[in-house]
Amino acid sequence: MRKKQKILLCIFLPVCFVAVFFMGYFYSVIRLMSWNVFTSRPVKEWFKQQNAIYFDEDQVDELNIEAFNKVKNVLENKYYKEVDFNEAFSVAIKGLSAGLKDPYTVYYTPEEMKSYMESVSGNYVGIGVSVHMDENNLLTVADVFADSPAKEAGILKNDKIVKVDDEDVTSIGDADLIVKKIKGEPNTKVRITVYRPDESKYIEFEMIRRVINISWISSEVLDNDIGYIYIKQFDDDIYKDFENHLNSLLAAGIKGLIIDLRDNPGGSYYQVVQIADRIVPKGLIVYTEDRYKNRSEQYSDERELELPLAVLVNGYSASASEILAACIQDYGKGVIVGTKTYGKGLVQEIDTGFTNGGGLKYTKAVYYTPSGRSIHGEGVSPDVEVELSEEFNTTPIEDIPRDKDNQLKTAIAEVMARINE
Repeated sequence: MRKKQKILLCIFLPVCFVAVFFMGYFYSVIRLMSWNVFTSRPVKEWFKQQNAIYFDEDQVDELNIEAFNKVKNVLENKYYKEVDFNEAFSVAIKGLSAGLKDPYTVYYTPEEMKSYMESVSGNYVGIGVSVHMDENNLLTVADVFADSPAKEAGILKNDKIVKVDDEDVTSIGDADLIVKKIKGEPNTKVRITVYRPDESKYIEFEMIRRVINISWISSEVLDNDIGYIYIKQFDDDIYKDFENHLNSLLAAGIKGLIIDLRDNPGGSYYQVVQIADRIVPKGLIVYTEDRYKNRSEQYSDERELELPLAVLVNGYSASASEILAACIQDYGKGVIVGTKTYGKGLVQEIDTGFTNGGGLKYTKAVYYTPSGRSIHGEGVSPDVEVELSEEFNTTPIEDIPRDKDNQLKTAIAEVMARINE
């Protein structure tokens, strides 16, 4: 009798174990897929390995999870042709970042990430423009470089780039991805369609890409021994170049200085911090703060610029340009002249640690000026507001005649007034 009981027990326990296992399996799958979706699958597919995505209950409504699975099931079984779910899921991942409605946060597919890394690490081959996203998320020309295909073709500042090689790019929403399409191999053709607001018309340009040799900084001595430094963008070597230009001007005996940041879309955070360090007294330059209130601070040393100073800005001065202008303004080290800046006060980072080869550019923190101002969405308001003469609204800064640049003339007058105090 005892022997029979042992045999029954040996049979019963494994059966119970298997039953509990399958009950747990079915429950977990049904929780993820919903009963209707699960039972609509062929029986032979019930035991396939499932890949799951997990959200906390308070993050995503269960009905949305069920709707997602329902859409997937309908497409899998009723769509008129076989679905490439890997491709569809890549778009779904993009939708996850796009749903934040943050134009600076975007997921790159493996192909896009590869192209992006190549574009930022190799030579700059393209048409010769700097760009930014406007308030309507349209890629807008901020500057047209001298001796470039864009300059020769007739592209103007403020043109909105709407097509690249007949592909509509107005819904992409990420400047880096559109720029990647514009760049390419030397001596290859690219067609760019722009919308020109001043003329209310679309214009198509065909250009040959070539290597663009850009000088991001230039300087000269203006009348009355006033130094002038124009910074187009804060690239990865700009501080060294700035120091060289400044030292040359100081050796020439300048009595005041104008730094021109008009149309400068930004660039390296750490390079602009070093430039600010050369100008302002010892103290806080800028700090960033993430969602958890973790704070990262950048400080300047005792060395500072002992000259009357004016800084020129406009609506295309963004990001790193605004860090420099706001820092100088907070310390009272110079007068800010021009129009209100763009208002981009967010810090981005690129996460490349994706096993599929993709990547995520995401907004990491907000930056604040020494006085605690966040300029995001607000911009830096000039101390002396001066609109550029309307006739030069589409003219690159370096092409505006000095004697007709009313913003520059105002900056010169401000510096002269401080020299004569």
